[in-house]
Amino acid sequence: MIQKTIMLILDSHQSSAKMSIPTKETPTNSDVSPWLASLVYPLGRYFVLPFYFKSLEVIGQEHLPKQGPVILAPTHRSRWDALIVPFATGRHVTGRDLRFMVTVDEMKGLQGWFIRHLGGFAVNQKHPTIATLRYGLELLHQGEMLVIFPEGNIFQDHQVHPLKPGLARLALQAETSYHNLGIKIVPMSLHYDPIIPHQGARVQVRIGSPLSVLDYSQGSIKKNAQSLMQDLEFALHQIDQQ
Repeated sequence: MIQKTIMLILDSHQSSAKMSIPTKETPTNSDVSPWLASLVYPLGRYFVLPFYFKSLEVIGQEHLPKQGPVILAPTHRSRWDALIVPFATGRHVTGRDLRFMVTVDEMKGLQGWFIRHLGGFAVNQKHPTIATLRYGLELLHQGEMLVIFPEGNIFQDHQVHPLKPGLARLALQAETSYHNLGIKIVPMSLHYDPIIPHQGARVQVRIGSPLSVLDYSQGSIKKNAQSLMQDLEFALHQIDQQ
């Protein structure tokens, strides 16, 4: 659903640019609260995850860029992914905080307050706005590390599902809008044993070599996005089958 929304926003953005129609939008905001992150991340890393899971193994952390704009592209297997991905790639590993793109429904109430102040920002699937696209582009321009699940939904199995094109379109839009950003897309495979995790389950995270978006930035964005997603899907299959 997130991927479909990105596509709608991008198409809307391109149409508006061609027609020069001004739009009035609600700003998209999020931040990483220093005090909240300093409390929540250690709590999850040293207490919640070790208590719930029997083992957590991470392979390939040497592939994580320590600087520059990055899009992490994990397979999506469980709601636990929102804690596992920061455990494997976040501030205790790279010194960087993650920025999650989430649905607007997840931003309600107390949960939404936590997500917003831990770097998450909302995408409204029913009424997508150009403000969301601009915010994502600006985060990449600032050299942030974004998390976008390219399969689009949670799949509780052990296979890579067809990827949605929204991630590639967003990355290419950023790379061409801000010349030579050097965006990297990092494939990640998450494995739970059993596949529907319960207390005592095992988790393995496999991180592959990053793809350089600059290599796909010449010519048609649509065709380049297809090539980029094909290569990302191939990379996910490779690390998923290791």
